[in-house]
Amino acid sequence: MNTGAEYLGRMLLITGLVLSLTGGLFLLAGKIPWLGRLPGDFMIQKKNFTLYLPLATSILVSILLTLLFRFMGRK
Repeated sequence: MNTGAEYLGRMLLITGLVLSLTGGLFLLAGKIPWLGRLPGDFMIQKKNFTLYLPLATSILVSILLTLLFRFMGRK
């Protein structure tokens, strides 16, 4: 039988692993030159205002993550 402390320990380990992987992806994302500059990523610049909408990049990342999780979930 799992105690509350064991469950909490597992959740903390999983959370730490997910955060570490996310941080690593953010570090690697800067090394991909085309990421964030795809056709469909919009940048609007005014005098004191810049709005950046990475629409195409968001769709691409969403599709890749969906495929990744779908293949990981198969048994």
